[in-house]
Amino acid sequence: MIIGGAQENTLFNCLDLKRLHGDDVMLVTGPSLGPEGDLLTQGRAGDLSIHEIASLRRNIHPWHDHFAHRALRRVIRDFQPDVVHTHSAKGGLLGRMAAYQECVPAIVHSIHGAPFHPYQSAAARFFFQGCERRAARWCHRMISVADAMTDLMVDAGIADRGKFCTIYSGMDTQPFLDAHQYRESTRATYGLHDGHVVIGKIARLFHLKGHDDLIEAASAVVAACPAVRFMLVGDGILKDELVSKIRNRGLSDHFIFTGLVPPSDVPKLIGAMDALVHTSYREGLARALPQALIAGIPVCSYDIDGAREVVRNDETGYLVPPGDTGQLAKRLISLAGDADSRRRMGQRGRELFEKQFRHQTMTREIRDLYVKLLENQVR
Repeated sequence: MIIGGAQENTLFNCLDLKRLHGDDVMLVTGPSLGPEGDLLTQGRAGDLSIHEIASLRRNIHPWHDHFAHRALRRVIRDFQPDVVHTHSAKGGLLGRMAAYQECVPAIVHSIHGAPFHPYQSAAARFFFQGCERRAARWCHRMISVADAMTDLMVDAGIADRGKFCTIYSGMDTQPFLDAHQYRESTRATYGLHDGHVVIGKIARLFHLKGHDDLIEAASAVVAACPAVRFMLVGDGILKDELVSKIRNRGLSDHFIFTGLVPPSDVPKLIGAMDALVHTSYREGLARALPQALIAGIPVCSYDIDGAREVVRNDETGYLVPPGDTGQLAKRLISLAGDADSRRRMGQRGRELFEKQFRHQTMTREIRDLYVKLLENQVR
């Protein structure tokens, strides 16, 4: 339960099921290891029942995985759930296998992002696809956070299309609707004034997140629009490397690193932005995209996975081919230089997506799926 979109999705779903629908819910997780922070230490879980399995780790480790699987079977046997709903590649594989072996009536898996992608070796991709095909046989339905994820899984032969449905990842939309209230104070905190045009990026400083591409495009953007400032929200193992690249290009005055921030601060930071850029090479549907649009901020994103389901060219922002830093720079220059277009596209994004991405909407649709699966089992 690190600080991340899939984790927030899971927590909202568990809390809504308990608080809004009166269900008996247990959240089973491994330890939150790594620099991303722990979502559960912020008190957001309330009175939710949480069971941590020490051996349930993010990376593949046969010894840990063996004991995690055994522990999951014990938890399921003791709790006797009607539904097991898994998230993430590791949790999805071990959790679905354990639930299947314990004959759980309804087994559901959410796909936030596929564990296989074109930037892996062929052997790794083959291995992960094989794992997903096997795990798909151990569940009754799979939830995609974007239609694009279903297309990806079906094209890879993971399961037939009928086994998938799309339910967009929910969030608390109100703080993003109110984000503009924090614009002046947040900008002042980072030494920004009204004349600056702030382009933000919310992502771990990690591989395949596209920070290198943004830095490359930034040279042209700054040359055309010297008032631009890039705000990088997040932390990770690549920070020192990125700082060095920015310094070598003479762009240090144009980049701001906020470091790791709690989710409650993300709306304030988005409120300080004039546009959001998303250059990740793989992601189901990055929550930062609808978050920015709900806040009335236009986005420029690589055309990957589910991005096109919220980013509409010249309506809510711009889509750019992955890796095309020239086109990326061109679109960012266009956004930076046209305040009227930014307002128009941001307002359109808010109109389109505020209701669609409410966490209450997500949980209602997920719970309806649970009930349908259980009714089918009775019949």
